Amino acid sequence: MIRREDFTDTALGLVSAQSFPAIVGIADHMLKSSGVTLVGYEKIGSGRCTAIVRGGVADVRLAVQEGAERAQQFGQALETLVIARPMPNLEAVLPIGNRLAQLATGRGHHKLSNMAVGLLETRGFPAMVGAADAMLKAANVFLAGYETTGAGLCTVVIRGSVSNVAIALDVGMVEAERIGELHAVMLVPRPLDDLDQTLPLASCWIEERQPLRLPLTMKETQKEEVTLAETPAKAKELTLPASELPISAPEERVMPLALPTKNTELRDASIPPTDASPHLRRKS
Repeated sequence: MIRREDFTDTALGLVSAQSFPAIVGIADHMLKSSGVTLVGYEKIGSGRCTAIVRGGVADVRLAVQEGAERAQQFGQALETLVIARPMPNLEAVLPIGNRLAQLATGRGHHKLSNMAVGLLETRGFPAMVGAADAMLKAANVFLAGYETTGAGLCTVVIRGSVSNVAIALDVGMVEAERIGELHAVMLVPRPLDDLDQTLPLASCWIEERQPLRLPLTMKETQKEEVTLAETPAKAKELTLPASELPISAPEERVMPLALPTKNTELRDASIPPTDASPHLRRKS
């Protein structure tokens, strides 16, 4: 019997804010306060960003409530929505459907995992670039990427230890105000995996597993080593010094005996025939 998947215990929760660093901080609080999954963010322009979470109905309601309280602490204009038992077609049609497919496969581990996250948002690209340069020079942090949300708002994302990220953000705020307009700042000390996978990340930080490649050709010396390793008895025989090699007795050669034939003289072949030498002649 095939059991059909039902959606009676699932829900979608949406919380909106007017700043990307603010929505990241809100999403981090939602994840840590309830057992939900962060699907991702929707950016519709003018700096408006929406965090979307998915999970059980009770968990989503609790997460949205916690997110609303955190948004009020940040002074953000708030919009919230809880959709209980969404139809499958709703999740497939919305842009978050692509993110749900990514969650099934996973983006994989990267070099900046388990590091604190710092976000600094400016109005204007030059101010963001100047702030990023100042932060990289002021502390031991890494530039992970940047995000644009419309209305000239740009957010630079840095990673590193909590202390280094805090120092970098202080320097970046001063530099951003000197160049242009500082809009928002956020520090996430211990990001969860769901939050980590939704943040912008440059491709240079992604670690991809490569298959083990064996050499197609081997040198002659390598071939000999492999052959000797496969035949240890033969290798031992070849590596014995000359003094330890077994000495075999010389073979005894049997000389054939030449029998005299008829009318043949028998004499010593080593003595040349002379007149004084005796001769053995056959009697007639």
